[in-house]
Amino acid sequence: MQMLITCLYLVGITAEAMTGALAAGRRQMDWFGVMLVASATAIGGGTVRDILLGHYPLGWVRHPEYLMITCTAGVLTTLIAPWVARNRRLFMWLDAIGLVVFSIIGSNVALDMGLPVSIAIVAAVVTGVFGGLLRDLICRQSPLVLHKELYASVSLLSSAVYIGLMKIGLDSVTLVLSTIVIGVTIRMAAVRYSWHLPVFHFADDSALVKAEKK
Repeated sequence: MQMLITCLYLVGITAEAMTGALAAGRRQMDWFGVMLVASATAIGGGTVRDILLGHYPLGWVRHPEYLMITCTAGVLTTLIAPWVARNRRLFMWLDAIGLVVFSIIGSNVALDMGLPVSIAIVAAVVTGVFGGLLRDLICRQSPLVLHKELYASVSLLSSAVYIGLMKIGLDSVTLVLSTIVIGVTIRMAAVRYSWHLPVFHFADDSALVKAEKK
């Protein structure tokens, strides 16, 4: 199972790094900025999770090759950016797979530390979502994972499914593959049918008064 998760993880961080690099390109960043945004997008979630849980050394410190992969993927994207942009659908699928795999890894880290299920689910969401949050904060744009399509919710659900199936006693390979199939299916269906959580709209009365005066 570990080999399967590692392979999918590498695919996930590579795809995330390339999409992060595109975001940096839209902000006209230099190569250092591209590598920073690419790495933050790909491995930022795991870094935040490890810091919050006190899980050291950090993943990319233990495996510096992960950082090399994300930086290389970021720079490579500057050379093939049009191809990456044209294959948006492919990267959306890879992103969905990466999201579920990151969620599984986040759950495992917390469970291996002996933490309760509720914290394992939080760790999964942090791992799956915070890379995108860091990308958007660095690029000075509204965090996309908090708007419109289901994203953080898919991470939460994937973790819950993974832990639930684990309690049933499925073998490790079936457990991982089942979680990926369920999570990716929900994520892509959310994209296809524009599923989203209820949106909270609030307009401050003082803001309305100021607008009326203008």
